Amino acid sequence: MKVRLTDFSENWALMFQKEVYFLSEIFGDEIIKFEHFGSTSVHGLKAKPVIDMMCLVKDIHQIDSLNEKMDSLGYDVVGEYGIDGRRLFRKGGENRTHHIHFYQYDNPQIARHLIFRDYLRSHPEDVVKYSHFKEKLAQQFENNSEYSPAKNLFVKEMEQKAIQWFAENEDKLT
Repeated sequence: MKVRLTDFSENWALMFQKEVYFLSEIFGDEIIKFEHFGSTSVHGLKAKPVIDMMCLVKDIHQIDSLNEKMDSLGYDVVGEYGIDGRRLFRKGGENRTHHIHFYQYDNPQIARHLIFRDYLRSHPEDVVKYSHFKEKLAQQFENNSEYSPAKNLFVKEMEQKAIQWFAENEDKLT
């Protein structure tokens, strides 16, 4: 897929909310909570216009039973896709609009994603740095298959800063 990096859009929160409503109808009581995370959840951050949603569920194995239904509704059923315990669905095909990440409520990956989001929301100077870095990569790489791996080290380093920030401020943040 071609890299589609755009300026932040207020519409992304609405797209998230519409999908929450739709997925609630499908998964019902299995869902505990929805979270909007990733770049589209951080005001001012340039992003690929693909909404990253986290669905926290009671039992991750119950999600597998709805793979055929999700496929029939036009979602790509991707499975764990490199993260143990996750179930990933993609919506929109080549013009992807959503990545829907299901995690059982006790999966340790949840905290990593939410801490990184919250760190960026609290550190506008790092939002600017991250946006500039993404713009530079988008000029260098035409496809996501090159763009995404190229930003991994930068993201991992920023995630470590976020985890340290959270550890130092946990009592104020929770």
